[in-house]
Amino acid sequence: MTKAYPNNLTWEQWELIAELFPSPKPSGRPRTVSIYAVVNAILYVLCQGCTWRALPGDFPGWSTVYGYFRRWHKDGTWLLIHDKLYQWVRVAAGREPSPSEAAVDSQSVETATMISIDVGYDAGKNIHGRKRHLTVDLLGLVLRVLVTSASLPERQGAKLVLKRVHDTGNQVKRLHTIWMDGGYRGEEFLRLIMDMFRWIVEIVLRPLEKKGFVHLPKRWVVERTFGWLNWCRRLSKDYERLPQTSETFIYIAMIRIMVRRLA
Repeated sequence: MTKAYPNNLTWEQWELIAELFPSPKPSGRPRTVSIYAVVNAILYVLCQGCTWRALPGDFPGWSTVYGYFRRWHKDGTWLLIHDKLYQWVRVAAGREPSPSEAAVDSQSVETATMISIDVGYDAGKNIHGRKRHLTVDLLGLVLRVLVTSASLPERQGAKLVLKRVHDTGNQVKRLHTIWMDGGYRGEEFLRLIMDMFRWIVEIVLRPLEKKGFVHLPKRWVVERTFGWLNWCRRLSKDYERLPQTSETFIYIAMIRIMVRRLA
């Protein structure tokens, strides 16, 4: 039994997702570790920003916790749980499971000193690191995320992350409009999105006379989601060796948000 850390799931929250994790293989060794404790340990790493080896001793061993994290990353378990909760949260909010509108934006974040894979320089934001391309519905819930080098242009990143959204199939069968800011302007790009996905792109321009934060209709929900992610210390920078691991931590952060809404 672990201590009651602030990031721990309650039993009611755990019951919502417990059956979505894979059962132990019949031919393998009997499972001796509590999956509930493993998931809480992973949430501890996400929320507190510590390394795997720095997990408190009342959690299962760090190598066991990391082993489950990596296994569920590779077999798609985290994405499966995320997508299930996504539909449940939308239905609980009185919406259709599939959104009709979505918004896209990117966020450049610094990488930790030891990270060297897919790292670049974003001249616009003056940041050396990686770029998170996010697609969210108008509730702020993530559809798909793509993490790349910070040097990748926004429009190219948007095309790639929208391809991931399109590939989810029935999950976005009602989607028809994508909201973006002025950084994505360009007739060729807008025509490309229409030709590839049959989606309309609406560009929301920032008023030139206003300084600081401006509440942009529809598109502001992406900024709010980035704010939610920043509450997780592991996501305040990019500490992951591979960008795919960064994407998984973002999905886990959204799992935590959605399960708290439901229970």
